[in-house]
Amino acid sequence: MQDVVIIGGGTAGLTAALYLLRAGKHVLILESEVFGGQISSSPRVENYPGIMQISGSEFTDQLLEQVTALGAQIEMERATSIQERDGMKIVITDEHEYPCKSVIIATGSKHRHLGISQEEDFIGRGVSYCAVCDGAFFRGKETAVVGGGSAALQSALYLSQFCTHVYLIVRRNVFRGEPHLVKAIEQKENISVLYNTIVSALEGDTVLTGLTLKSTDTQTISHLPVTGLFVSIGQAPDNTAFSDILDLDAGGYISAGEDCKTSSEGIFAAGDCRSKAVRQLTTAASDGTISALAACQYIDSL
Repeated sequence: MQDVVIIGGGTAGLTAALYLLRAGKHVLILESEVFGGQISSSPRVENYPGIMQISGSEFTDQLLEQVTALGAQIEMERATSIQERDGMKIVITDEHEYPCKSVIIATGSKHRHLGISQEEDFIGRGVSYCAVCDGAFFRGKETAVVGGGSAALQSALYLSQFCTHVYLIVRRNVFRGEPHLVKAIEQKENISVLYNTIVSALEGDTVLTGLTLKSTDTQTISHLPVTGLFVSIGQAPDNTAFSDILDLDAGGYISAGEDCKTSSEGIFAAGDCRSKAVRQLTTAASDGTISALAACQYIDSL
């Protein structure tokens, strides 16, 4: 019997484990892929308070070492469902069943990729999925943003503050973003919008040097020399395994507020997997803290 089973070993899940272990709780962390989540693949992290610069993998390694030193139990298994039995919660994986008093879901979300050749190779070498995280590395350079929704418009506006020019590549002939963001884009002299255009290939050897573009109208091929490409075509949470016990919003995110409480008592959601406006490393750590303290309060009230 565990006090808490944490599903997901990213920043939110590991931070939750840290607080729970320091409170004397027995904790099991389930991770099905790699620890750290999205941040583990970032070559440089420079926006975490108190740390000037660190690689994402080093950040993750230190956090994981911190919780294992405190006695966290870790299993590399994928959680497939959560059940309630005899007043207990049972986390079921593809291999075992784990009874516990409380559950923290911290499965995160994944940025949708373009799905073109060399995209994975250029991550951290010109291709990014977070303008706030990596935009400062492209100060004084020309960059491009792919996407037509509000997130893509916000990314382009953010980049325009320090990039010499930003190309906004939109698959359709209209934006899907909020009208006030569209108006702000139109007023920016260093943002050019390329409608009815897709990125068909990435150019460069070891780092990104440009894009091959294709018109969806005329099928014309063109080339755009940029050193940075920010893909902003949405995120995809992985919460379907819990849809029978928790409320999800229209986007598939777990319905939970800043208190991290879900629709099921004793089950909490932390980090990018829950409904929220901002998804950053610092907010993931914040959610981990809040969910852990909430779980402690829940367990102590039993």
